[in-house]
Amino acid sequence: MRLLIVEDSSRLQRTLAMAFRRSGYAVDVAGDGEEGLWLAELNDYDAIVLDLMLPKRDGIDVLRTLRTRGRTTHILLLTARDTVADRVAGLADGADDYLVKPFALEELLARVQALCRRAYGSKQPHLVVGDLEVDFAQRQARRGGLELDLTAREYQLLEYLARRGGEVVTRAEIEAHIYDGQVDPMSNVVDSAICGLRKKIAFSPAAAPLIHTRRGLGYVLSARSDAA
Repeated sequence: MRLLIVEDSSRLQRTLAMAFRRSGYAVDVAGDGEEGLWLAELNDYDAIVLDLMLPKRDGIDVLRTLRTRGRTTHILLLTARDTVADRVAGLADGADDYLVKPFALEELLARVQALCRRAYGSKQPHLVVGDLEVDFAQRQARRGGLELDLTAREYQLLEYLARRGGEVVTRAEIEAHIYDGQVDPMSNVVDSAICGLRKKIAFSPAAAPLIHTRRGLGYVLSARSDAA
């Protein structure tokens, strides 16, 4: 999943970016409202963590602008203000969630994960594809009852394919949702990641392939070899 963090505190920005990257998220960061708005309109994020007190443009202005321009990305507001009026104002302007500073990092991670689930229209804690189970709550995958040894990035890739519900997912979509702006668009990072994930899913010669290549189109996760 790809996440945008808009936070003017460089220390908190680094802390949050590191925590989410360790969890396998692709993370872009911005230190002021203008840069945050530009990135939010340029890229297709699964969620945005937006501080209210920002230079150049405050968080509410960024939020209102995005909603006015039709951007539906799920947004979590961060703020030091802890009044009912402030929370109501943020939610009324289109925020999806609200977290008051200081906060527990684990709670922020859980809230963002919940927003990402909602972005794909599902509140289910897991999905099953053939004998493969992807557990979103535990951030684990099992096949035939055996837990797969996936890196954080491999898990994010598998979750994204699973959430797309058997649809063909293009390389461009994978790059946009799994990798941040540091990835060279001419690289074969997506093909390499798919290859590695395939090997870990097919841990047994008897295991049926689940990730299928649609030449010229992309990839699909399905128990059916003829999935479109």
